[in-house]
Amino acid sequence: MAKLVILMVLCILPAIAMAARRPRIGKNTLVVQGRTYCETCKFGFETVESSYFISGATVKLVCKNRKTMEEVYTDEAVSDRNGNYKFIVHEDHKDEMCDVMLVKSSDKSCSKITKGREMSRVILNHYNGIASQIRYANNMGFEKEVSDVFCSELIKKYQVDEDDV
Repeated sequence: MAKLVILMVLCILPAIAMAARRPRIGKNTLVVQGRTYCETCKFGFETVESSYFISGATVKLVCKNRKTMEEVYTDEAVSDRNGNYKFIVHEDHKDEMCDVMLVKSSDKSCSKITKGREMSRVILNHYNGIASQIRYANNMGFEKEVSDVFCSELIKKYQVDEDDV
């Protein structure tokens, strides 16, 4: 009998602990996640050598009616120390276009919004074949006004056309 109790405790206790750690997300709730970064060489894409994540950057989630383009939902978030931001959306936005966009950088030396990386479209409804409640927005970037000194070496490494930088 004691072995049976110990066996049940060893099986049930971890399951209870796992359930308690899981965040409470309602059935209709969606989570939008993404990152903000700084591009020091103006490549227009992230690299290990020339990018770093920005903490404290402000991003905005905007959903618009497809027909009237009227804003029907907005929210703002601030990125954490790893550049991650998160929106918790409690309602479904079936027929709406939803975009996450950069608002401002907390890094004064890297505050120019990178063209083409300033916005990310996200689908915020449950009727699209996506099983998860988490929606991932593309990483969005800022760039420095003046490229760093080591960028000329990286241009060669990544075979970037110098006219584009």
